[in-house]
Amino acid sequence: MTIVVAGSTGLVGSAIVRLFEKKGFQTVGINRSVVDLFDKEATSNFILETKPTVIIDAAARVGGIAVNDQHPVEFLTDNLLIQNNLMHAAHNAEVPKFVFLGSSCIYPRDAAQPIKEEYLMTGPLEKTNSAYAIAKIAGIELVNSYRKEFGHKWISLMPTNLYGPKDNFNLESSHVLPALIRKFVEATNENQSSVTLWGSGNPRREFLHVDDLAIAIEISLEKYDSELHMNVGSGEDLTIQELASVISELTGFKGEILWDTSRSEGTPRKVLDVQRIQKLGWTPKISLRDGIQSTIDWYKENSEIGLVRK
Repeated sequence: MTIVVAGSTGLVGSAIVRLFEKKGFQTVGINRSVVDLFDKEATSNFILETKPTVIIDAAARVGGIAVNDQHPVEFLTDNLLIQNNLMHAAHNAEVPKFVFLGSSCIYPRDAAQPIKEEYLMTGPLEKTNSAYAIAKIAGIELVNSYRKEFGHKWISLMPTNLYGPKDNFNLESSHVLPALIRKFVEATNENQSSVTLWGSGNPRREFLHVDDLAIAIEISLEKYDSELHMNVGSGEDLTIQELASVISELTGFKGEILWDTSRSEGTPRKVLDVQRIQKLGWTPKISLRDGIQSTIDWYKENSEIGLVRK
């Protein structure tokens, strides 16, 4: 079986490649140096030549609250192009299985918690990342359209907030967890007396290590076939204040944590209902504390040799 992983050098894609190579599958990674996914013809030709059994779409323009809010055009158009071109190529090459990876931001800002798959499009989106959310909702619809019109056994998975090795630690564009790791590591190294974080710290978030997501994808390929997208998460959340406390402790930071309440902090709470994937026999194995510790270790080691995205 040949598996093509789009976005193979990123946070999610690299975890998927690690798992499937370990399992002994022929894994072909796509990144910008291999093929330009914005180029429809080049993407189609690559997939036709590779003839994969499975395509996993982990390629996307992603980022935190600020960069999403500042660049909605890019987040909408780039993600539409990537997913449209990949699915077009997969269809032309008659690829049997396709996994589209979305995001928990597809759900309404004030959705009931925990968020069930059926809550999609039942209310307004969070404005700071609505463009990205719309692109991912369009991806779900396109998967279902190919299923309906051509009978493809394609599926959509919606992961919660992800973290792990090869994350983006750029403070201008990263998500909250890697940003906090960088801030606290640097503050500790520089003996800073305080660290200022965005918002009140009260919003609640759920996190999942990318290695657990990779296993969820493997199980879903084997056991799931439905037009209904499926949530992937831990089903447990914590406040950003609690998250900051854990990271500060694990990095050895001894100073004060301050909060800038003038900054945007997004959706008040976001935790997924994961009963559907749990019924397939999957649950995450990496605890949040252990996952954060290993990510801090990875960040420190790779910062020293210049291999961290900053």
